[in-house]
Amino acid sequence: FLSTSPIPAGKGPKIKFKEESKDFGRVKQGETLTHVFVFKNEGDETLKIKSVRTSCGCTAALASNDEIAPGKSGEVKVSFDTRGYMQKTAKYIYVESNDLSQSTTTLTLTADIEVPPMPKINLSAYSIDLGLILENEEILAKAKVENKGELELEASFIHKEASFYWKGKKISSPLKVASGKAEEIEIIIPAPKRTGLVREYIQIRSNDPLRPTLSLSLSGYIVTYKQVEELFAKLKKRG
Repeated sequence: FLSTSPIPAGKGPKIKFKEESKDFGRVKQGETLTHVFVFKNEGDETLKIKSVRTSCGCTAALASNDEIAPGKSGEVKVSFDTRGYMQKTAKYIYVESNDLSQSTTTLTLTADIEVPPMPKINLSAYSIDLGLILENEEILAKAKVENKGELELEASFIHKEASFYWKGKKISSPLKVASGKAEEIEIIIPAPKRTGLVREYIQIRSNDPLRPTLSLSLSGYIVTYKQVEELFAKLKKRG
């Protein structure tokens, strides 16, 4: 029979961290936070650190030898770049060892990240289905650009052939959107010289530091006049 008795205290390697979490409190966005987690081998055999992994946006590395003798200590140094993060944020570090009673130890970093006033861009849609498009006709689409931030938003629209209009006027400089407001733009792309599936991408660049570049996709299906006539004929028969 297999024994299910617990491993006696002190037998084998045993990892013990001085602390398993660190709360930095309120910090300003853009700061890089660092902390050293100290651990000790409280067992009676050599402790081996197999790996140190982290969640996204955080880096960690063993700052000591990967083999720790009984009674000796080691360190895990952690760094977290707060750029792009806001409000209460938690990051996790996973330390794997040969401690049979606790093969993985989870360490936690937390911070309440203060975000300075900034413009925040948002699109009413990031992909637009234009449906059927007649051959030799321009591609027409409309999209709304919203500013959910506290400062004025400036947005530029980029496409190799498209023209962009706001309130009937061609946009020749960055479109300015006041805080809490939304502006509708009209997109006109010259008629493609082909039929079938078409997909175009509009690049939008703005002064939103968190989302400086966005992409708006337009898709549709270009048909000939003959195809349209055939389609209507089929529908008429069904009716």
